[in-house]
Amino acid sequence: MMKWGLIFQLQPHTPFLVLPNPKAVPHFRTIINTASSPRFSSSSSSSSSSSPPSSSSVHPTFTSSFRCAVLGAGFAGLSVAWHLLSQSPKELKLHVDIFDDVGIGGGASGVAGGLVHPYSPKVKLLWRGEECWTEFLNLLSVAEDAFNGLSHCQHNTNGLIVRRTGILRPAVNKKFFYVMNENALSYLAGCPIQTIDEIAARKLIPNLCTPLNTAYYMPEAVNVNPLNYLKALFQASENIVKRMSSIGYCGKKITLHKKLVTSICEVGDEYDAVIVCLGARVDMVAELSGVLPLRTCRGIVAHLQLHDSFSEEYCEYSPSILSDVWLAVQGPRSLYIGSTWEWGSRNFSSSVSYEEASSTLQQLLPKTSMIYPQISNWTVTGAQAGVRAMPPLTSQGSFPLLGCIDDLVKGGKSSYPSKYWLIGGLGARGLLYHGWLGKLTAQAVLSSSEALLPLELTSWKK
Repeated sequence: MMKWGLIFQLQPHTPFLVLPNPKAVPHFRTIINTASSPRFSSSSSSSSSSSPPSSSSVHPTFTSSFRCAVLGAGFAGLSVAWHLLSQSPKELKLHVDIFDDVGIGGGASGVAGGLVHPYSPKVKLLWRGEECWTEFLNLLSVAEDAFNGLSHCQHNTNGLIVRRTGILRPAVNKKFFYVMNENALSYLAGCPIQTIDEIAARKLIPNLCTPLNTAYYMPEAVNVNPLNYLKALFQASENIVKRMSSIGYCGKKITLHKKLVTSICEVGDEYDAVIVCLGARVDMVAELSGVLPLRTCRGIVAHLQLHDSFSEEYCEYSPSILSDVWLAVQGPRSLYIGSTWEWGSRNFSSSVSYEEASSTLQQLLPKTSMIYPQISNWTVTGAQAGVRAMPPLTSQGSFPLLGCIDDLVKGGKSSYPSKYWLIGGLGARGLLYHGWLGKLTAQAVLSSSEALLPLELTSWKK
């Protein structure tokens, strides 16, 4: 059995796993310079956290006041909360209460790798990729502005909200090689793809291996620190409330409640709308348990640090890496690798046992060493887990679940206007999707019209 030169320390006084350096991979000499140009233009619109909220069509029932409960403080929940506050008319007395027993980013959102781009593993632009990318960048800008106003003690220990050094995807599968090359020609202007050879790739990431002498570089793709981002997004929502109050509109309010909601009926009577954004934990809600066409998948992410005996740090300007595993750089001597896929898991704990972590390393490290042999110099210091809510597979693709769920909650036709709503099934693309889906849902809730949502996102109800 192959061993690796790494040390794993999950708990104090835990025995070490000691493992040999991976075999060196020979250099390639072929040079590839694929000239490509964008076939899609990216929207340049942006949202500033300092601009006043824009008006949105609001159902007449809610013209004076509106109370909304948001279940879940992850990507979807905080996105829809911010969009409700930013899109509602300034005159509307809007109260948004967020319920999450584990707090901001306490679920799968907080364990996300943070690598964001609008492409599939075959570097094909995803469905509605342009809208998703644009809205993600808008929210990221809003969060960055708010993050800069936070005190240092409120930041995660990393101290960053985003790393803007791009993402590199080495080609590793001959079966999809030509398809990927063709797909890479059709990219968004706002997130270009450069097809490069191993020589060029190693200028970006020293010692990188590209098995097929080709890599796809996305210089505008980003690596987000999920916890810092989510905290900043909540702060941005609070900033809207403060800003409106400062100009005489004191009716807006947002509050986070660390409370577990196991039945929508617990909160339903108090609110004009309830939006469920619980991810895989939606099955814990009595009215929705076993009803939604979601699949659960538990993923484990390993945390690594460069061993003190090595001075060759991960270059400050080098991109993160996507392959059969991903490598998300947190700093010159800190990175995350992931992720495993345990389908059907009901284990919602973020804690990882030593045995489970050992199994994870056996899966992740060999794949990582194939493209980044220097991983043998890094020490594994811990691991975290999160359960994703994966969307159903359909003949048209896999789409998140949006829409009014009055029929599911009430057991029959609801009275107008629509009251209960769902954002679910974001899967492994929560960061990419959440901005656009939060915006769509906020518009639908405020206008009490599911017709504003794309049919692909509500087709799961048929």
